[in-house]
Amino acid sequence: MIAYLNGVVTEKTIGRVVIDVQGVGYSVLVSGEDYGFLIIDKPAKVHIYEHIREQAYDLFGFTAIPAKQLFEQLLDVNGVGPKMALNMLSIGSSDSVRRAIAEGDVKYLQAASGVGKRVAERVVVDLKDKVGLIASETATTFLQDGGSGSDEAVQALIGLGFSSQDAAQALQNIDSGLPTEDRVRQALKGKG
Repeated sequence: MIAYLNGVVTEKTIGRVVIDVQGVGYSVLVSGEDYGFLIIDKPAKVHIYEHIREQAYDLFGFTAIPAKQLFEQLLDVNGVGPKMALNMLSIGSSDSVRRAIAEGDVKYLQAASGVGKRVAERVVVDLKDKVGLIASETATTFLQDGGSGSDEAVQALIGLGFSSQDAAQALQNIDSGLPTEDRVRQALKGKG
């Protein structure tokens, strides 16, 4: 497992850099923020996340450990893969992405390539309390669909794109005494 690469940047193409480590060139996918920090012919240290699939072996690099940690948190969200997580980190600094998640700024997250409303809302629901900032009390207001007297968790899942039947089924074995947000989070985890 590669923890980090320490070498010289020899090439840069959009979203990717090549780092020469003692004569071996490693192609590393990077966020827009890190792409700007890395300069050709200058030494660089990038923390690596390895993504190994049957037909590909991708390295994702981060100049700062907190950005890598946020990337890994994004991967824990159902429906978010490594390239989508990197796209989210490329819409601004990792701090601005953290702030958007904590504040429930779904529109900001949707600015990332391939990120729709439903995925952006899931990111907020799953991570708003985990990104190291105090979550806004209004971060998940999009979950409240104003269903008079009906189950708020069902309405929240419908707001995230579930059918009424699928929402009810997803919540069937989840304790109805839990707060709405916890029930929704558990239902979303069960879906993955």
